[in-house]
This record gives sequence, structure tokens and C-alpha cells, in this order.
Amino acid sequence: MRSVLAVLAGLVVLTVTSFAIEAVANPLLMRMFPGALPNEAAMNHNVAAKLFMTAYTMLCVAAGGYVTAWLARRAPVRHAVIMGAIEAAMTIGVMISLPGHAPLWSWIVGIALIVPAAWCGGMMRAKRAIG
Repeated sequence: MRSVLAVLAGLVVLTVTSFAIEAVANPLLMRMFPGALPNEAAMNHNVAAKLFMTAYTMLCVAAGGYVTAWLARRAPVRHAVIMGAIEAAMTIGVMISLPGHAPLWSWIVGIALIVPAAWCGGMMRAKRAIG
């Protein structure tokens, strides 16, 4: 039961933090760059904006991996990787259901980085617990 709760907590952390950052960052970017980013649709198709979104999303995934590893008593890094794999699977589902929402390259890059980001978060927690 603790394992399931650890993974769920990690998913909640990454979801809440990424949506919170997006709620602040998107309007700010549109205000700072009105010519390049006039609306939300432009945000999803602008390379620089997508790379920025990918970067903060991966930080959020790492935070989710950290929390998962912190809450899991046994095999903390494995739990973080499982959390990342679940997030990657959910992201694939979103990609399939919203095919035109963003360029295919951004979906592929994001999906490819999710598990390594979760692993990094789990490793950071595991090293901190040891040292």
C-alpha cells in the first residue's frame, strides 16, 4: 500500500507543480513576447516556448520522482522510475487524444525524457538519504 501511495504522491506533485508553473509562465511569456506568442495555440507551436515548457516539466517530473523515492521505504529509485513510466504512459494517451495540440517532436522529446527525469529525482533522494 505504501508503494502505491508513494507513486500516487509523486504523480500529484509533478502534476500540481507543472500546472502551477504553466499558469504563471504562459501568461507571462505571452505578455513579454506578444508578437511571437499572441495566444495559447502559438505557445504550443513555438520551439523556444516548447523547450522552456519541456525544461520546467522535467524539473517537475524530477520533483515527483524525489517525493516518490522519499515516501517509498524499499527500492526508492525503482518506485521513482515506475512513477515516471506511468507518467510517460499517460502522456502517450494525451498525445493520441490531442494529436494537433503540439508538434510531434515535442511529444517525443517529452516522453523520452520523463523516465530519466524521474530516475534523477529518485537518485537525488537516495543519495541524500545515504549521505
